[in-house]
Amino acid sequence: MNLYLIGYRGSGKSTVGPLVARMLDWPYLDTDREIENLAGNSIREIFEQDGQAVFREWESTVIQAVATRSQTVISLGGGAILDPANCQTLGATGWTVWLDAPAALLCERIEQDPQSAETRPRLSRHDGLAEVQHVLQERCNLYAACADYTVEIHELPPREIAELIVNQWQSVDKHS
Repeated sequence: MNLYLIGYRGSGKSTVGPLVARMLDWPYLDTDREIENLAGNSIREIFEQDGQAVFREWESTVIQAVATRSQTVISLGGGAILDPANCQTLGATGWTVWLDAPAALLCERIEQDPQSAETRPRLSRHDGLAEVQHVLQERCNLYAACADYTVEIHELPPREIAELIVNQWQSVDKHS
């Protein structure tokens, strides 16, 4: 069993994931970094040069590959849940946690991250908060359907979020 982290960009997957991995003494992987390493381009460049469909193919290929691992904490890109096959893979090979956050907090975090504008594509014709709200509206039900556990992060510090995840992980029957 792996432990997967899903959620919108800015929800803290890449910050919380390594903390959870350390607490469990497991390795950590970020599928977006794996895609960038394999493709030799940033996600934004893949979107711009090859289109979203090609990126989603890379993403599904990487998810299938990392799902063969065991006892690994894996952060997935925000749109990984758009492909039902990815969600099936997650459900068959691990336990999935959705880091849920209000749109305003996500937008604030994205705007404060200088690398986000350089490495992440726009996801709609909207800007800023309107984009986050629009995309979240499309994805919330998909995140919820894919998740075994949801952490409403609000203003919780990353360590506290990681502790919540590890405590819940340790209390569930992972063989059912």
